[in-house]
Amino acid sequence: MRVAHAPLTAVLGASALLALAPAPAAAMPLGPDSPDSPRASVSAPYAAPDDYYQDAEGKTGPELKAALHEIIKKSDTLSYDQVWDALKSTDQDPDDPSHVILLYTGRSQNADDHGSGADQWNREHVWAKSHGDFGTAPGPGTDIHHLRPADVSVNSERGNKDFDEGGDEVGEAPGNFTDADSFEPRDEVKGDVARMVLYMAVRYEGEDSFPDLEPNDKVDNGSAPSLGRLSVLKTWSEQDPPDAFEKRRNDVIYDQFQHNRNPFVDHPEWVGVIWS
Repeated sequence: MRVAHAPLTAVLGASALLALAPAPAAAMPLGPDSPDSPRASVSAPYAAPDDYYQDAEGKTGPELKAALHEIIKKSDTLSYDQVWDALKSTDQDPDDPSHVILLYTGRSQNADDHGSGADQWNREHVWAKSHGDFGTAPGPGTDIHHLRPADVSVNSERGNKDFDEGGDEVGEAPGNFTDADSFEPRDEVKGDVARMVLYMAVRYEGEDSFPDLEPNDKVDNGSAPSLGRLSVLKTWSEQDPPDAFEKRRNDVIYDQFQHNRNPFVDHPEWVGVIWS
């Protein structure tokens, strides 16, 4: 039997999901209120600028995927060391700016308590870096749209497994399940995981010496630049639509760091339009 778990509002606090102001990020010079910020003209909180997706309008299938690639590939890159500070802003606990929320456990942890020790947090590559062998060099290895804070041992438990349903519950992260070749995250972040994986498949198309990352409908992909299971990821994206935490995260990455967006957070319906 799976263990019932509290909704995200219970984990973060009801007021937390309404918090809008990210912590200052020392690594980047522009804030969202700067006249030179990419969000200088935006219609509503969490929304992309009105013209951001204009070149994708009216397109479907491979044409939409190609158009989105051209839009989101225009981005800045971080070093792997800069990722530590970036995640302190992108995954900030809205109830405590000195803490981050860990992806798989949902635990709020001191943002400075990171490293490789037991119960510390480290940098989880949601698209496992061995799937395409891109390492931690600037590019897919440091793209914070798919990098998240995670408990060290839970991150190790996930390893480079594909995503699918089933397995035994992870002792240190109730609500997550794993077996020999797959990992199932807790319900509250299933859609987040799916949209991060699919972002990577659109962003990295074999250019600039990076691999062409593509989802497929299997597990145990090994070192191939593929990650599954696509049918399950699509279901997760539908069942767990973007919440305020995920939308705010998308904004912080756009405003303060990479200056590109995850289109599936802004338009989750595009998942089914591209991968029908």
